[in-house]
Amino acid sequence: MRDVAIVGVSQTKFGELWEKSFRDLVVEAGVEAIRDANMNGEDIEAMYIGNMSGGLFVGQEHIGSLIAEHSGLAPIPATRVEAACASGGLALRQAIMAVASGYYDRVMAAGVEKMTDVVDATPAIAAAADQEWEAQHGVTFPSLYAMMAQRHMHEYGTTREQIAGFAVLGHKNGALNPRAQFQREISVDAVLNSTKVASPLNILDCSPVSDGAAAVIVCPADEAHKYTDTPIYVRASTQASDTIALHSRKSLTTIESTKFASRKAYDLAGLTAKDMDLAEVHDCFSINGLIAIEDLGFFEKGQGGQAIEDGLIERDGEISVNPSGGLKARGHPLGATGIAQIAEITWQLRGEAGKRQVQDAENGITLNIGGTGGTAAVHILSKNRK
Repeated sequence: MRDVAIVGVSQTKFGELWEKSFRDLVVEAGVEAIRDANMNGEDIEAMYIGNMSGGLFVGQEHIGSLIAEHSGLAPIPATRVEAACASGGLALRQAIMAVASGYYDRVMAAGVEKMTDVVDATPAIAAAADQEWEAQHGVTFPSLYAMMAQRHMHEYGTTREQIAGFAVLGHKNGALNPRAQFQREISVDAVLNSTKVASPLNILDCSPVSDGAAAVIVCPADEAHKYTDTPIYVRASTQASDTIALHSRKSLTTIESTKFASRKAYDLAGLTAKDMDLAEVHDCFSINGLIAIEDLGFFEKGQGGQAIEDGLIERDGEISVNPSGGLKARGHPLGATGIAQIAEITWQLRGEAGKRQVQDAENGITLNIGGTGGTAAVHILSKNRK
């Protein structure tokens, strides 16, 4: 298997983008990534597009063909990848494996979602849960994650203020990100006094409904310097599964797919959690961010809340978590999130992150979650090939 490098990345602005269509967004991201890689469209040999619910949000299926046509890249193969909110992360994994295997040399992985074109996005998002045992009984994702929060508080003494602190961190970083949906800071009190959604989670604990797209171009590491002076190397790309239904889990406070995928990734990369300088984790709800920093091995189980309170995940902390603003502030267009995480880590490792730059970063990790953890995609990126 060949080593793989990232040579081009992009992300559109995330938000309520009423003036842009589904196809406009993904083409914008793709063109920017191609330019960033100093390539032409004809250099791309294949595309993998992460998209959760084009059919439910905009009435469009057959996403691969649509994007190949509208981008002008047909007749190259374009494949849609779906794994709920982890669709983008898995699209990238398919692109990496295609290059690593030698089947292709230059592949684009993109992610896109247009969520604001429906009156109520809740039923579409709920499609990522167990329909028979969760969604049809009125269970929503805020309520599922609220149960996880309640159990974490019960088992470990995690406070409501500590959970809110993760959302506060996201907005603090997002305020410095020109591509973020929310570019303003918030306080713990603002989170605690915002509208209740599912106890103990309030509206400011929840990621927003978003439109947006992102794209990444990968090629063999041996060829990366043909396209860029600052290639970022893929040290590991892993995927794991857990039960789709929350009630089937052994624990409500641990996402086993995250633990399995991250431990496999560390092993493949020859690195440990302590070697990570920064992380982009899946904080669709603030409690998920807290659980993620535990399951990724940054802190012991039950200590995530204290780590947040002590500032250990700030940009200048032990490990910088979600310097982009995360899903909470950058936004969460479902299929695009996993690719946007990769774009952020790439910019950080290149030293191109502007005011939110993490200093002296060498290694970064991304965690992209589908549903409540039924799917986890983990990637480790590095400035160094080995």
